[in-house]
Amino acid sequence: MDILALVKQAGPLLWVLGALSLYVVFLAVARAQVLARLGADPSALIERTRAVTAESGPAAALAELDYSGVQTPAAAVLRAGLARAERGPAAAAAAMNSALLAEDTRLYAGLSALGTAAQIAPLLGLLGTVIGMVRAFLVFSQTANPAPAELATGISEALINTAGGLIVAITAYVARNALRTQADRIATQAERVREEVPSWLGGTWERP
Repeated sequence: MDILALVKQAGPLLWVLGALSLYVVFLAVARAQVLARLGADPSALIERTRAVTAESGPAAALAELDYSGVQTPAAAVLRAGLARAERGPAAAAAAMNSALLAEDTRLYAGLSALGTAAQIAPLLGLLGTVIGMVRAFLVFSQTANPAPAELATGISEALINTAGGLIVAITAYVARNALRTQADRIATQAERVREEVPSWLGGTWERP
């Protein structure tokens, strides 16, 4: 049996599942590209900024950071702390906390949508299963001795929609977990910066 015949037997809900699967794939690929761009190792940038801070102060380090053009979450938190360094430790800490919250929003964007898709897809498949079984039972009610071919349409619709819903749900669930793991790793890098920057700036705040 070819794919076109299966689609015809599955009924209209398979088209809904198909559209949902395209959305899941598009969102997963788009988020993977964003996280790959944001996940560059910040170690070299952190060490270079630390050295400039110790030698020339936070203003020079901030200029060096801006010149690098790096836009990772770790760089954003570092930039926020250096920009408020002259106002004291409390201001720098508050700025870094705000930057970290903003970066978390950027890192985890789209993951809730993938989670929702993983929950909805099996329900759509179940709905298609119920509709298919109803059609199969209607054949019994309308025909005393239905032939197997008459029952096949409803049963096929039920099974195909069940399989389609599970496939979409599994894809969305796996993609969500993989992306969350990557986002957690990047967030940890930014958290590391937030914890380390105050120790760099301690000497700056102690200067007369």
